[in-house]
Parts: sequence; structure tokens; C-alpha cells
Amino acid sequence: MTGEECIVEVKGLHTRFGSHVVHEDINLCVHHGEVLGLVGGSGSGKTVLMRQMLGLDAPAAGEVRICGLPLRSHNPGELRQIRTRCGVLFQKGALFSALNVYDNIALPMRELRTLDEDMIRRLVMVKLKMVEIEPKHVNKMPAELSGGMIKRIALARAMALDPELLFLDEPTAGLDPELSDAFVQLIQTIRRETTLTIVMATHDLDTLVALSDRIAVLADQHIVALGSLRDVLHTDHPFITNFFHGDRGKRVLENNLDNL
Repeated sequence: MTGEECIVEVKGLHTRFGSHVVHEDINLCVHHGEVLGLVGGSGSGKTVLMRQMLGLDAPAAGEVRICGLPLRSHNPGELRQIRTRCGVLFQKGALFSALNVYDNIALPMRELRTLDEDMIRRLVMVKLKMVEIEPKHVNKMPAELSGGMIKRIALARAMALDPELLFLDEPTAGLDPELSDAFVQLIQTIRRETTLTIVMATHDLDTLVALSDRIAVLADQHIVALGSLRDVLHTDHPFITNFFHGDRGKRVLENNLDNL
């Protein structure tokens, strides 16, 4: 699969909740190996679009394909294949509160029913090392963890099956600036060491600029801009003006001149 082929393809997608229209005729190709950032105002449908890419929600019309396979496939084998190729980091981590760190990460491996416990233990330790969590924390429960640790362990779980495609929903939400920067650096390190394709929804401009190869801006039920940071900055739209060219946006962009 080349860099210009679509690992995620969205065609003619429409989303409605009753009479409320969220998306209208969304078309999008996520290229293999890129980080695509989704940004938009509250209610613009960033998370909804990600859920549809995952097959958790069905659009009113249109189609989503993952690695060429339609998410509306009725073939159980194809659907299972799609799901094992995807990892998800939910906004608040979504660790299972009744499971310790080890069992949270081991859960996707156990669901495969193809790995023995010795292999699962070795793989859990590999994933913990990947996200820079020491083995001494494996028996802790989610309630005992800091916000930064929850994010890292949730990322380890998302990476448990070595997915080709990783979805990040507000990955730095709730973290202080230092922890947010550390988490961004972790994602950058993992990306250098793997061939992951990443779809990331975020409202955090620092995270968006630091990680995204391309940015898709959702507004007015459509994708109003799609391209590099430079392309987006030169798009005339009220949301883009407010988000990127306001006081905070200018400060962030001044610190990231290499991306412009």
C-alpha cells in the first residue's frame, strides 16, 4: 500500500439525528502512514465521524471503507479482520475500572483466543515499555493512576494487537501542559518506530500542529478545508480565522514556524 492509497475512505457520508444534520456529503481519504487531524467547533461532528470510521455508528447515507473493506459488510470474517486492524484511544482512556493495568492491556489479546498466557504476558510487557510505563505498575487499578498514566496505558491497550490504524479522540484532553507535551512526544516516538496511520480528533491547537501531516476542518456540516497546515491557514472561513488566527493561535503558530 503506497502513501497515496486510502487506508480509510469516506464517500458521500451524511449524518442526521432526527431533523438535525451533522454531516452532509463528507468525502475523505486518509492516506497510509499519515496523521490526519480532525478539528472543528463544538457540535461539528469530529467524534461522530470517528465513530463512523470505526463502525460504532452508522451514517444516514454514504459509505466508509477500511483497507478497502466496507464497514457495512455482513461477512463476520471481514468485520473481525477490520476490527483487529484498528486501535482506539478514547478521550478519557476508558480503562475498565474492575481490571488492573495488566488485564486492561491483555484483554484484546485474550479475545483473539489464539495466544497462550505466557505469550500474552510477554506482549503486555512489550506494550508497557513502548508507552514508558514501568512493570511495577501492572497490578494497579485505574483509580490509583494519574491522568497521564491512564492515557499511556490506554494507548498500550490500543496498540495491543499491533494495529495498522490508530484512532485518537482528544488524546491530550485533561492533561496539564507538561504531561500533554510528553504524550505528544510519545506519539511521535511510536510513529517513528512503526508504520501507523493515525486519525486524531482534537481541539488542542498545540497537539494538532505538533502531530498532523494534514488537517481536515469540519464546519457547516462539511469539510471546509483539507490539507497541510499552510493550506488550512490560507482558507477563508470564520472558524479557521477564529481558531488559527486568534491570539492563542498566533502564539502557537509562532512557536511552530517550521510547519508553515
